[in-house]
Amino acid sequence: MNEPLPTLLSTRPGPAALPSVERILRLTAVAALIERFGRVSVHEAVRALLEEKRGAIRAGSMPDEAWPPGHSWIAEELAGRLAAHAQPRLRRVFNLTGTVLHTNLGRAPMPEEAVQAVAEAMRHAVNLEFDLDSGRRSERDTLVENLLIELTGAEAATVINNCAAAVLLVLNTLAQRKEVIVSRGELIEIGGAFRMPDIMARAGAKLVEVGTTNRTHPSDYANAINARSALLLKVHPSNYAIEGFTASVDECALAGLAHTHRLPLFVDLGSGALVDLARWGLPPEPTPRALLDAGADLVAFSGDKLLGGPQAGIVVGRRELIERLRRNPLRRALRVDKMTLAALEAVLALYRDPDRLAQRLTSLRLLTRAVAALRALGDRLLPALRAALSADFDATLRDCESQIGSGSLPVERVRSVALVIAPRVRRRGRGSALKDIDERLRALPIPVIGRIADDALWLDLRCLEDEEAFLAQLPHLETSLGTFQSSASQ
Repeated sequence: MNEPLPTLLSTRPGPAALPSVERILRLTAVAALIERFGRVSVHEAVRALLEEKRGAIRAGSMPDEAWPPGHSWIAEELAGRLAAHAQPRLRRVFNLTGTVLHTNLGRAPMPEEAVQAVAEAMRHAVNLEFDLDSGRRSERDTLVENLLIELTGAEAATVINNCAAAVLLVLNTLAQRKEVIVSRGELIEIGGAFRMPDIMARAGAKLVEVGTTNRTHPSDYANAINARSALLLKVHPSNYAIEGFTASVDECALAGLAHTHRLPLFVDLGSGALVDLARWGLPPEPTPRALLDAGADLVAFSGDKLLGGPQAGIVVGRRELIERLRRNPLRRALRVDKMTLAALEAVLALYRDPDRLAQRLTSLRLLTRAVAALRALGDRLLPALRAALSADFDATLRDCESQIGSGSLPVERVRSVALVIAPRVRRRGRGSALKDIDERLRALPIPVIGRIADDALWLDLRCLEDEEAFLAQLPHLETSLGTFQSSASQ
């Protein structure tokens, strides 16, 4: 099967002298690649490789030393290309940015209970829209509705695919072709340049801004209410903060005003803390239960932020209003799948045991890790990191502050510890050296994502729990840096 290639591969051949695709496919080493990647993929890779070599030969850019004796280099080059092509685009990474609920890195990591629930839902048929008691079709919301009612005190609940979609559904259902009154200081922009006014426009609602950017009073809302008013909207500023000379209307006062005029109060809570975070020394956040107790008729919040679950938009509140949301045809386009519901149910169930929540809910465990434990972790990692770095870099252990979330409590910080990598080069060359080490860390088998600040690369340890996997790939970094040329020596 393994036909030898022409001996001319040990010299510099012309394009026509290259082996054919079929001859390469008959090599034993290439047959192993076919078994791993499939014949179609290997066939295409061989064709691309040969075309590239022919082009290089014609251009005269193929040096003699590029043609080593034998044919092992062909299989090696094909293996590298095929492995890169087969690499999944969605990959595990080490989030050492210092932002725990990082929007671009998937936000809340799932607890093991949620992982197992999702695997079970994916592997088998499940009662997604089937009532096991009656034997009839049911709403998929009912799988988690009772848990949400229990945890928030709401009359009813529904779940869709994210919080922006929840706002869209509520406004389209209750305020289409009508007016929605909201404080000018709460017209937020969320990730990806999506803005609250744009969502309202897509929902078919007319925006009525009241107050100013920094100060809004009850009279501002009262003066805007008229026969075309559909609801009052309050948006929690979970991704920004206004400080100084400020004033806003709390939910209790706003609910009283809304109900006086027979209007519902809808609160877009966004961040979705189900419990009082101050219990664990974290900044306090309003909870859906507290807002409903204050008189809000509907509260929307995210599943993947402070709640610590999968991406979802959850709406809780008055049963009559929730039923209206369910009857909106738009809700079908926004519904969640069985994996989301499986993960959400598993995460919500953890809240029934608040005494162990900080140990079992991954996001809360990361946010509450003791600084002393992080420093001990850093002490264990530092020698191995220093050994992996070339002489062009230095590594130290330094105190820092982690950010809770890029879309949740972005201005709040918790104390942390970081491995800090700084180049040993003159200041003018530090930028390129930092870029180089940053790229090499991102090229590791499990990419390491840090942040560059103060002429150094910071690897915040708050989210690093898999110490063994991190250490295991440091030799790859050492090998990669073996070719690094310090700008100081140039």
